[in-house]
This record gives sequence, C-alpha cells and structure tokens, in this order.
Amino acid sequence: MLNRRGCGILLHPTSLPGPGGIGSIGVDARRFIDLLVAMGMSYWQVLPLTPPACGNSPYSAFSAFGGNPLLIDMEQIRQDGDNEASSGDHYPEDHVDFAAVAVKKMAWLSNAGSTFLRSKETPRTIEFRHFCETTDWLHDFALFMALKNRFHGTGWINWPADAGHITREMHKQYSEELAHEIALQKYIQWQVSKQWQELRRYANERGIAIIGDIPIFVAYDSADVWSHRELFLLDTMGNPTVVAGVPPDYFSATGQFWGNPHYDWDVMERNGYRWWIKRFASVFELFDIVRIDHFRGFEAAWHVAATAKTAIEGRWITGPKEKLFDALQADLGPLAVIAEDLGVITPEVNALRDRYNFPGMKILQFAFDSAGADTDLPHNHVKHGVVYTGTHDNDTTKGWYDALSGAERNEMNAYLGTSGEDGACDMMRAALMSVADTAIIPFQDILKLGSEARMNIPGTPFGNWEWRFSWDMLPQDITTSVRSRIQRYGREPQGEFRYDS
Repeated sequence: MLNRRGCGILLHPTSLPGPGGIGSIGVDARRFIDLLVAMGMSYWQVLPLTPPACGNSPYSAFSAFGGNPLLIDMEQIRQDGDNEASSGDHYPEDHVDFAAVAVKKMAWLSNAGSTFLRSKETPRTIEFRHFCETTDWLHDFALFMALKNRFHGTGWINWPADAGHITREMHKQYSEELAHEIALQKYIQWQVSKQWQELRRYANERGIAIIGDIPIFVAYDSADVWSHRELFLLDTMGNPTVVAGVPPDYFSATGQFWGNPHYDWDVMERNGYRWWIKRFASVFELFDIVRIDHFRGFEAAWHVAATAKTAIEGRWITGPKEKLFDALQADLGPLAVIAEDLGVITPEVNALRDRYNFPGMKILQFAFDSAGADTDLPHNHVKHGVVYTGTHDNDTTKGWYDALSGAERNEMNAYLGTSGEDGACDMMRAALMSVADTAIIPFQDILKLGSEARMNIPGTPFGNWEWRFSWDMLPQDITTSVRSRIQRYGREPQGEFRYDS
C-alpha cells in the first residue's frame, strides 16, 4: 500500500471541530475525510485510539486494546435511542478541556448504557452480546475500570491486595459484585468499536487508508499490566524494577524518562509472543497501516532503574529482535507497518527494519537545525520511506521555522533554493518533492499555524494533546491549492483503495 507515491495528513480525531468539547468520530470526522478526498490525499494518520490515562496522552493508556470513550459521537448514541438528552454545556473551541469533557461525557455514556442494558432483545442487543463474547480482552479491561472507579481512580498498585493482586476466585467475585459497572464499560467499548469501524469504512470507500499507531510500551497503571504481571519486569510487590525512556536526544539534554514498565521478553518468548500477536491483530482491526512507535526498542531498549532521577542513568538492553516479528508474520502474514526509526539508530536497528521491508521515517525539521541529521536531508531520502515535515512531538513547521537562528534559516533557504518568505510552505514543498513514496503533513502545517497549535512537547506532563481546529480556519482555496501541489509532484491517488472487512 505504501509502495506508490501518495500523501496523507496527520491529525488526531480529538483535534477535530464539533460539539461536546472534543473532536469525535461523528459527522465532523466524515467531513474531514471528504476534505482529504477533495485535496487529493491517500492517507489519514491518527495517534493511538486507546483510552488516555496519565496526562491525557494517547501514548499512556488504561489499555493497549481498548478504545477512547471520549471519541464517541453522542449524536449517534441519540439516534440509537439510548440517550435523548441534549448537552447545553459550553466548552472552549480551540482546545480540549479533558477534565471537564471526561466528567460530562462519561456520565452521559453511563446513562446511555444503562438505558441500553434495560432494553428488550433486539438485533442491537444480539450484536452487543456477540461483541462481548468474541472480544477476549474486554472482560479484564471492564473489570479493571470498574475496580478503578470503586477505588476512586487510584492506581491498581494501591488497591486492596485482593483486587490489585487478584486471584481467580476474587476475579469471579468482583465480576459478580460489579456486574452492572462491567456491563457499562463493555457497552462503551462496543460503541467506540462500532462507530470507528463505520468511520473507517466511510474513509476506505472513498479511497482513504487509515494509518494508526501502536506504542511499543504500555502504561504501568493499565489493565494490561494488572492482568498480566508475569509479562513485565516487576518485583514481588508489583512495582517496576526498571522503566522505559531514552538517553539524551533532540528533545531533552537529560533524556526522556517515560516510566513505562519493561517487558519480560524471556517469558514472552516462552509463550510464543501470544500477547503481542493478539495486540497486533487487534490494532489491524482498526487501521489499514500501523506506525510502530519507538521501533528501535525491539532491537534494544533503554532500561532505567525505577529509582533513577533522570533517564541519563540507563543502559541499552537487547530486545526480541527478529524472533518477535517472525512470530507475528507467521501468525498474521506480512505486516503493513511504518517503523518509527528515530532517535539513537544503529546498523542493527536498520537491519531489523530492512529484514521485513518496513519503510522508515524522515523528519525534515531534523534536517535543517543545528541538531539535525544529514540522513533527514531530502537528497538522502530513499524511495521506500515516509517523509514528514514534523510529527506530533515536533513544533508546527511555522513555529519551528520562526524559532530558527538566522544562520539556520539561511542554510535551509540556500539548500531549498527559496527566499524564506514562507518557511512552512517551503518545507511542505520539499516533502512533496522527496523521492520517498509517502509524504505525511501535519494538518497544522497545511493551515500554516504557529506554536500555539503544537500538539505535544516531549518531557512535559501537562498541557499537551489539547489543540483543536475550527472549520473557519480553512482558506477558501485549500482544496485546489493543495491538490495542485499533490498533482505536481505525482502524489495524486492511483487507482482505488477498497475496504476489506
């Protein structure tokens, strides 16, 4: 799918316009897909759709398998007849107030779920029951969330021992005690899944493939760690012995201290990597193509003692390498994957990526500042690759360009042969001209927005992931101007993409 020239837009659904204080997978998402088609795009890239935990980050989720309830379109809930209430609440339109939105929306969804669970048997209740019976991660996740609600949102390590270190007997007892809350959680996950699949089908039928994201690590306070402690490097009390991060890099002089627990790869190898096979199978039910976040961690990952103050104090520990990907492909077949091969990349990481013919990534912002890498310069790009102006972790291209030193701007302008009057436009042109088959442009760059529209600042725990756009930000000529550039550089859609359910 990524072996022909094409272009896509990076935008997380929470950044869409619409009512309710947060972007949803409803009518505005379909309008955005129609915009992509009109611009001549082939791809819509999103961030993880999992339920955000710490700092509202989609990369720190309560489940590696579950969906984000805040993405549910409440209008579709009303059309289903589960909740007739209409929200009169007013929220900011330019950013997400996650705390306010979550309180209101989760209460609304609980009411809708209660209404549905009281209903007589219909084709919808049969569909719901089938979803529950065939989704093997669902019950543990629903129980985890029900227990989290019972214990006032605290992490599982602080729950009473019979819940935090649950036995089979207590698992059954709590499942009976919390049956209604568990059923509500299952209803919510059913709605996320159903609505997303309908949206994906809408996109695919119009020639838009969805690129999703699978973070390499999972959050410590998650259903995954709680229900599968044996798969992680924890002590006898359940505390991590080592946590994930990266050494000093482009974003931080002291490295990044992520805090996610590391996997016990020996245990995973002995059980045939079944958890990973299920995880990849689950994510390919959501997306047509998957970007593996921090791909290099499968070759070797940065292990930091859980008691360390910064990520500098870590060391590289060998990962599963080809053993994992051989197991994945033996079970799932060839993987439609983009390898996020950024950071400290070694020949061994490149060899692992190339062994499976995964396209890697080039970031133009990295090529033109003082900390840049020559490999990101356009003349060093490769055909089988994906070029970005920037990612969700970068500043917007306009914000980045405005912050460059005069010398850096002059060097970039000389390289690109431009005047520098519109740095964001120059960078988009460079991405579209690249020999790389696939170009992905953050929507903020299409709109030429500054740092106020940045999505995430790595290493900062709060104030991220909040940006939203509004339809009135779009220039009147956006479709014609973008499509003409797409066509000029041979990135218009070739043939048709069809949804394969």
